[in-house]
Amino acid sequence: MRLPLQGGLPPTDTVAGAVVEIACDESGFSGTNLLHRATPVITHASVDLRIGEAVQLITALRSGFRFSPNEFKSGQFLRNPAAGEALEWFLAELRGRAHVHLVDKEYFLVTRIVDLLLAEPSYAAGTRLTQDQRPAALTLYRTRHLADRDWRVFLSAFVELVRTKRRHRPDPLALERFFQVRDALLRAGLDAPATDILDGLSRTRVQAVLARLFADDRSIPPPLEPMLPALAETVLFWSGGGRRQVLVTHDEQSALTAGRLSRLQQVLTDHASSSPPDETDPSPAGISPLVGLVMVDSRDDPRVQVADLLAGVARRLPEIVDDRPFQPFLSPTSLRDPQPRRTADAPS
Repeated sequence: MRLPLQGGLPPTDTVAGAVVEIACDESGFSGTNLLHRATPVITHASVDLRIGEAVQLITALRSGFRFSPNEFKSGQFLRNPAAGEALEWFLAELRGRAHVHLVDKEYFLVTRIVDLLLAEPSYAAGTRLTQDQRPAALTLYRTRHLADRDWRVFLSAFVELVRTKRRHRPDPLALERFFQVRDALLRAGLDAPATDILDGLSRTRVQAVLARLFADDRSIPPPLEPMLPALAETVLFWSGGGRRQVLVTHDEQSALTAGRLSRLQQVLTDHASSSPPDETDPSPAGISPLVGLVMVDSRDDPRVQVADLLAGVARRLPEIVDDRPFQPFLSPTSLRDPQPRRTADAPS
């Protein structure tokens, strides 16, 4: 017996102009365990295929490359002897119909430290809507190799500091630990811009944010949840700069609760209202690009199965992400170092 699906946001009655329906799934989700070495990234894939098109694509993979009739999973797919040829064909078929947003979990935590503790917390954090904070996060992230093992200790201390599950108030020991590790980083010989950022983490400011977080201030996004900025970027991409609204069909995902999605929808509405008028945009101001999000079981929706396969391939084959055949799919606003090859050999 299947349990009832959790999460989602019923579609709004406010639909203006064109609507595109996309199907999404992720790969690499590890809850609040964002420093698990086996899953350093999370990938969120989306497709605008119709159900019949997705069925035809999956049928072609099974008949042409002799894949199992079971639901496709990237691990099984990539172990198949025909995986290389099949992947090339799969990407060619999806060209112009799919999108992948990649989140480096360590980089996500750095953006959370900057957006949460140095700026005003918002559901726009970690997206293109908060680009003014991105240079500070990137500066701090790129100095991680100078900190050696203290770097991951610092990130672990932040995770423990803002973890609210099974706690009703901030942990004073976690607060002390966070600042002890911060001070250790300041003594590690980091570049001046990075030390300026760390110096800006005032105890008073951090305590104020923690007080709001543990008082269940709903205006603050869950600090350890990368799915929300990934979904926001996906919606912004498919909206085509506000020219159409987006209805999302998503594999069941516990992080995407109705309350969180409502607040994200409002942030996107506010952004649409504040954007400069566009003569080519038929949508009236104040309409969110996110119409709603419907949860499904991936076993029942071939479009979600395609998105799941694409997300899994991108996560399991990191070497293809920056290759030319994959570039049309990769979100340029992916939450990662925009120069990954240059810094890939830096230990972290």
